[in-house]
Amino acid sequence: MKTIVHRVLLTLLALLTVVVPGFAADKADKVVNLYIWSEYIPDEVIAAFTKETGIKVNLSTYDSNEAMYAKVKLVGKGYDLVVPSSDYVGLMRREGLLLPVDTKKIANFSLIDPRFTNQSFDPGNGYSVPYMWGSTSLAVNTQVIGGDTVRKMADLWKPELKGKLLLPNDPREVMGIGLKVLGYSINEKDPEHLRQAFERLQSLMPQVRVFDSDSPKQALLSGEVAAGLVWNGEAYVANNENKAIHYLYPPEGFSLWVDSFCIPKGAAHVEAAHRFIDYVLRPQVSAIISQSMGYSSPNAKVFDFLPAEMKNNPIVNPSVEDAARGEFLDSLDEQTLKIYEGYWVKLKSR
Repeated sequence: MKTIVHRVLLTLLALLTVVVPGFAADKADKVVNLYIWSEYIPDEVIAAFTKETGIKVNLSTYDSNEAMYAKVKLVGKGYDLVVPSSDYVGLMRREGLLLPVDTKKIANFSLIDPRFTNQSFDPGNGYSVPYMWGSTSLAVNTQVIGGDTVRKMADLWKPELKGKLLLPNDPREVMGIGLKVLGYSINEKDPEHLRQAFERLQSLMPQVRVFDSDSPKQALLSGEVAAGLVWNGEAYVANNENKAIHYLYPPEGFSLWVDSFCIPKGAAHVEAAHRFIDYVLRPQVSAIISQSMGYSSPNAKVFDFLPAEMKNNPIVNPSVEDAARGEFLDSLDEQTLKIYEGYWVKLKSR
């Protein structure tokens, strides 16, 4: 299946790529340095962008918002585009780590669904442009464990899952499990509620086989773990390879997120960065990325270019009823983030 999809992507991108006669980027903007999540953009898209524009894309990857944030804050330069999740967009904007984005230079910005613009973490989209959105919820390999064993968040504590659970390498998402089980918001700020969630999660740690935000689908596909909290794109790819891997939206709720393009303060190739964002926001290109990665695009025109099997796949596009139980991750103040991080260190050190 992967080979067939790969060939289709190559063919579509070849048709979409238009070499503009006489185009010559300014010397300073013949490069764009992209720092992005692992396995989050197809190589074919990057190659097609370079063919059309002459701008080379240097790709570096990370496996957590924390790793990206720490590197950008410490180094300060070397990257022209980063792709933080919504809560980190707000944090980096407040700390002055981002340059403004000029949406007038991004013609395809107008195609983004209004649901994903002008959010509280970046009012007016002065510093971010939505790239992908999705959910983080429960995936179960029913070949390893009974299909009815895990139906809700609270089931992760069942003895059958001891040493067979995968969790993301992400403090917000992991703390979110404890918060949701206790009936609190995934954006909880109350220190007492956070303490309760931490104490609840302490008893979950013996269940954990691995923390993985790089390629968690591999542990599910290999049978190393029976269940995990994973991003829906990883579950989509895993389900395509093995239909025994199911993705669930638990009754307690789950997290929704938006990942956005941002330009770090030390960026050297700002014009090229804007051009890359505009290219990726073309509906056909966004559709190819969504098909390849298994995540939903905030581009309102993408549905026109997706096959029916993806449009109707609940892993990618949850029903209205399921989506209503989701809660978008929002940015937190610095003091609250320190509480999360402190509990995270304690949980992982057990």
